[in-house]
Amino acid sequence: MKITFLVTLLSGVFLMASANAAEKTLTPQQQRMTTCNQQATAQTLKGDARKTYMSDCLKNGASKPQEKSLTPQQQRMRECNVQATEQSLKGDDRNKFMSGCLKKKA
Repeated sequence: MKITFLVTLLSGVFLMASANAAEKTLTPQQQRMTTCNQQATAQTLKGDARKTYMSDCLKNGASKPQEKSLTPQQQRMRECNVQATEQSLKGDDRNKFMSGCLKKKA
């Protein structure tokens, strides 16, 4: 009984050690994904806004992700613009919508 327990315990320790070793050797794409994910979480982005941010971040990640990524204001502007286009708003209606949309989370 003690031997079975000891073998099981040691197996678990070795598996955990090998998993930690695998985590430490991330590819550049995995590192970029981790960085972009952390940034999106820090900005509390959800849904389509998060998808758009992640896509832009990963595309721009070839050099330095934080330099070319959109600012939160630019991201919000893009989201509001997409919503206004989906609603086929034009002219004054679009301007009013954009103004209200940008003020919501500002």
